[in-house]
Amino acid sequence: MKSYMAKPNEVEKKWFVVDAEGKTLGRLCTEIAKILTGKNKPEYTPHVDTGDFVIIVNAEKVELTGKKLDQQFYTYHTGHPGGLKQVPFRRMLAEKPEKLLFNSVKGMLPKTRLGRQMIKKLKIYAGPNHNHEAQKPEVLDI
Repeated sequence: MKSYMAKPNEVEKKWFVVDAEGKTLGRLCTEIAKILTGKNKPEYTPHVDTGDFVIIVNAEKVELTGKKLDQQFYTYHTGHPGGLKQVPFRRMLAEKPEKLLFNSVKGMLPKTRLGRQMIKKLKIYAGPNHNHEAQKPEVLDI
């Protein structure tokens, strides 16, 4: 008996809307990463992008447990000598909540060309409105 391998043109992609209000950051991002990779589908194939599109609304209302808002940092390097920058999660959540969620989900995806293709299917909005009504997204409760 042969194993089923999905072909890229056979995969049916759906659109989902996730409301991040009151959800914990890590638990929300792991579920979204599963949907983007396609691991929630029976036809999951590791070398094919079988995932769906995900729209996250109310990103500014995501929660972090414990003292993570003050103790954890988003770290990046500018590329110049001495250019290591650290931004606390509290400031990131206030200024760029989309970037906080984006980086959290991106870190859970594969670090390959396929992972870069998957992250393009993630749309994040700070407020409750999005402009993807034409795709008829389904509401997903996580």
